[in-house]
Amino acid sequence: MRTWGSVGHYLQGPDVIGEVGRYAGLFGTSHLFVIDSFVQGLLGKRLFSSYEARPECSHETVLFEGEISRTTIADIESQICGAPDVIVAVGGGKVIDVAKMLAAKRKVSLVVCPTIAATDAPTSAMSILYTDDGTMNDIVIHTKNPDLVLVDTRVIANAPVRFLSAGIGDALSTYYEGLSNEKTGHANYVWCDTESGTQTLAGRAIAQQCAATLERDGASAVQACRENLVTPALENVVEANVLMSGIGFENVGCSLAHGLGNAMTVVAQGVRSLHGERVGFSTLSLLVAEDYSSEHIERVARLCVSCGVPTTFEELNLNPSEQDLEMIADAALAAESWGASPVHLRRGEVVDLMKATDALGWSVRKEMGA
Repeated sequence: MRTWGSVGHYLQGPDVIGEVGRYAGLFGTSHLFVIDSFVQGLLGKRLFSSYEARPECSHETVLFEGEISRTTIADIESQICGAPDVIVAVGGGKVIDVAKMLAAKRKVSLVVCPTIAATDAPTSAMSILYTDDGTMNDIVIHTKNPDLVLVDTRVIANAPVRFLSAGIGDALSTYYEGLSNEKTGHANYVWCDTESGTQTLAGRAIAQQCAATLERDGASAVQACRENLVTPALENVVEANVLMSGIGFENVGCSLAHGLGNAMTVVAQGVRSLHGERVGFSTLSLLVAEDYSSEHIERVARLCVSCGVPTTFEELNLNPSEQDLEMIADAALAAESWGASPVHLRRGEVVDLMKATDALGWSVRKEMGA
């Protein structure tokens, strides 16, 4: 059985976040904003000014800080005073995943406003949960995707460039992990808690276009972000990071890159890097493990370097011991997503794979003078 899932509606462009009240009003009149204190201070006036012309709509705000765990979710639920019919998430991946949990439990509409393009979380019907100390420990599959994702590219352009680079790392994995899943016939993530569906042709096409967009516009988009400029290249890469990668991974599946990238959080140093940074590095590991040509691997590695995606342990703020690498390898091999890869490795081979990726990264960086 082929399966497909996607966000209900998607709007992207400069300054659209100022219209969030109007768009949220299409789904209900009582709006609960889930936001962190930094973003509230940065965008608060722009977010809430549109309500002055909409007396029929009310809004309240709860602040999210810290790790996304069941403890913090319960704490946020205790802060909600009214009975919202629309949850509005404004922030990064963790704020978004908390809002998904709240909307799913209350069976209300969900509007997502990402303030960074660091992951493909905004469009998916999935929440990633962690322990209170930051170790990933659960994936929750929701019945439906967000009703609306609203992406303000001016906000994205003014965020630190590291976040855009991390999003490129995450999005880069989508096409290659999709190919892994295609080879093995592994199930995708559409209602994967109850169903076992495989890729559609549409999912594959979107994943392929995601990779092509990053290759064409990635470096230019990163440069634009460094200058806080909204350009066509930036618009294209934001769409790739958020929409194409989000629809892509959910419909074509994850494999070795996510299995290895997520496993890095089992060591203390692993949480020093962003999700997309770890996955970008691990995408190179996937290419090495699945025996892509040297020319192909080096081309993707050069793309990573030009876009600021980590290619070495040092860039991930990792100085792993042999024991650390073995712990990461064990966690990676135990990951569900690793099962989608057509290669079967042992612990020692995974350790060697990580070392080989690090060596590749240093070699390419030296060649490029980075």
